[in-house]
Amino acid sequence: MSGHHPHHCHHDQPTDDEVPYGQVNVAPSFGRRAMLAGTGGMLMLAALPGSAQAATTTTASAPTATAAAGAARTSLITQGTTLVHADMHNHTVMSDGDGSADAAFASMREAGLDVAALTDHATLFAIDGLSSSEWRTTGDLANAANDPGQFTAIRGFEWSHPLQGHINVWNTSDFADLLRASSPGNLYDWLTGRAGGLASFNHPGREPGRFNNFSFDASVRNQFVGLEMFNRTDDYLFEGWSSGLTSPLVACLNAGWRPGLTGVTDEHGTTWGFHEGKGRSGLWVTENTRAAVFEAMAARRSFATRVSGLRVDATANGVRMGGVLNVTSGDVRFLLDVDRGPVWEGMPLRIQVLRPGTSAPTVVDVIDTVSGQVADFTVPLDVADGDWVVLRVSDPSQPNGTPGPAGHPCNDFGVAYTSPWWLRP
Repeated sequence: MSGHHPHHCHHDQPTDDEVPYGQVNVAPSFGRRAMLAGTGGMLMLAALPGSAQAATTTTASAPTATAAAGAARTSLITQGTTLVHADMHNHTVMSDGDGSADAAFASMREAGLDVAALTDHATLFAIDGLSSSEWRTTGDLANAANDPGQFTAIRGFEWSHPLQGHINVWNTSDFADLLRASSPGNLYDWLTGRAGGLASFNHPGREPGRFNNFSFDASVRNQFVGLEMFNRTDDYLFEGWSSGLTSPLVACLNAGWRPGLTGVTDEHGTTWGFHEGKGRSGLWVTENTRAAVFEAMAARRSFATRVSGLRVDATANGVRMGGVLNVTSGDVRFLLDVDRGPVWEGMPLRIQVLRPGTSAPTVVDVIDTVSGQVADFTVPLDVADGDWVVLRVSDPSQPNGTPGPAGHPCNDFGVAYTSPWWLRP
C-alpha cells in the first residue's frame, strides 16, 4: 500500500560565586543553524547515502561538516512547535573522552546543534568517571554556554555498569555512581526520588545484561524518555540478533517501557557535533530552553536519526508520535513529514511500519515515498497483536550494516525512527 501527497550527594559546599545548575520541573505544558566556514583548512564533506556530495579527504584531525543547510524547522502536519537538532550524549576528559570540557559546548553550537548535553561516565570511586568537583564544573560550563532561545546546554551523567549497560540521566541536581546505585533497580529507586529527572537506555544491548533484560519498573516508566536507536554510526534495531538475542527495540517496548526514540553521537573525541553520519535527535519544542526541551523529551516528541538537517514529524489518527492512540483495533491513518531540504530533493525513501514481534519487529506495511513530501497511508492495527507501533524511514539503496533475519524489510540503511505510539489496551 502506498500513497503520499507532495507536499548523574557527592556535593561539597558550593562556593559563593558558583551559579547553581538549575533543575527544571518537567510538566506538560529557534534554532540557529551555523553554516560552517573553513576552520584553518578544508573541511571534509562526508558523502551521505543518496547524496551527490563527493568526499574530500583532509587531515584526520579536521572536523567534518555537511554542506546541507537542511530542512525548514516547521512541520507540514502539526502546529505550535519548532524542530531543534539535539545531541544528548557526549563525553570529555572528565571521564574517558579525549577533549577538554571547556571546548565542548562551543564546538556543538558551532556545528549547528541547537541542544547539547555533556554526560560523562559515573562509574565507581570516580575511576574513569565523574568526581563531585567535575560534576559541579559540568554544571558551570552548561550554565555559561546556555543561551535561552538560541542554544540549550545541559548537564547530565551516564550511569555506567560494565555488564548491565549504560543509562543517561539529565535534569537532576546530583549524580549516582555505582557506589550509590549498583544495579539498574537501585538506579531506578534513586531516580524516583528526583522529580523531573529524565533517563535513557544507551546503546541498548551492547553490554550483555541488557538492563536485566529490560526488566520493567512502572515507578520510573514516565522518567525513561529515551532508547538510543542510533549511537555513533550504528543502527541498534538488530543489535545482538545474529547471536540469538531479541531486537532491543522489541525487548524494551514489549517489556512495558515507553521511551521516545533517539540518536546520539556518544562523542569521545574533540570534534563534538561535527561528525556527519553519527546519531542525533530531533526534538519538537515550543521554544529552545531547558524547560521546553525537557518537556518535549517527556512528551516523547522526538525522532532518532544519523543525518544532519533532517526533519521528521508524524501523526497517527491526528495523535503525534510519542502519544497514546485511542484505538484497540481498526484502521489508523498516518501522516509522515520527512525532509532534508534541497540536498535530498526527490530522494527515494522507504517507510516500514514496525509492530511487536518475538526476536525482531514485525513489519506490517512498507510505503515508498520521497524526501520533501508528506506520506499519507492507512494501516489496520489491533492491540491483540501488541500495543506499540513505530515508523522507520530508510534509504532503500543502501544496506543495513547490522542486518536482521534474511529478507527482513529493515535490512536497508536506517535514516530515522519516529517515537512509538501506544494503543489503548
